Amino acid sequence: MGVTSRPNPEPPVSLPDPTPLPEPKRLGVLSRLAPEPMKVVLNWGRRYSLWVFNFGLACCAIEFIAASMARHDFIRLGVIPFAPGPRQADLMVVSGTVTDKMAPAVKRLYEQMPEPKYVISFGACSNCGGPYWDSYSVTKGVDQIIPVDVYVPGCPPRPEALLQGILKLQEKIARESLAERYSTEGTARPSAAALRSGLVEAPKAPGEEGK
Repeated sequence: MGVTSRPNPEPPVSLPDPTPLPEPKRLGVLSRLAPEPMKVVLNWGRRYSLWVFNFGLACCAIEFIAASMARHDFIRLGVIPFAPGPRQADLMVVSGTVTDKMAPAVKRLYEQMPEPKYVISFGACSNCGGPYWDSYSVTKGVDQIIPVDVYVPGCPPRPEALLQGILKLQEKIARESLAERYSTEGTARPSAAALRSGLVEAPKAPGEEGK
């Protein structure tokens, strides 16, 4: 009967340390498992395929139309003008004076847009009320009603200013994380419900202000 020698144990194999997952706050519970190149591709697709819904309320809407025509042609930037409606739009451009009676309609159309959605406030009236800021019937900025991503100043702004605002928005989309944008913690993007201004409420009769 032959004698067999006991085989020598193999040396332990050193495995590389596991790659840590990104912070949950940045990517959320599910999207943190997606590879970073996938997020780059998704952001690239969003930034160059923005269907825009123009909520034109005053003279700034004419400048928006000029920016969409052949001379300036913001289609070359990846912005498709005149979406059929808010449910088919990615970007809302609010141009003109927002009144308190119009504010509920602005908010309602914003809520009909699918996520992710973006807002450009175009012109002084939309930004802060413009020359009508002291009017009893004018909302002092559309950001009292809905979240705004980019503000374009001017009264009215030139079409080139809108093109620059679109480029600023595209830069923001390129580096954003949707999980952080819609996170429920910390510095999350405020919801439209949280931004509901008291100016939107129906006026009360004399003697009912305290009720």
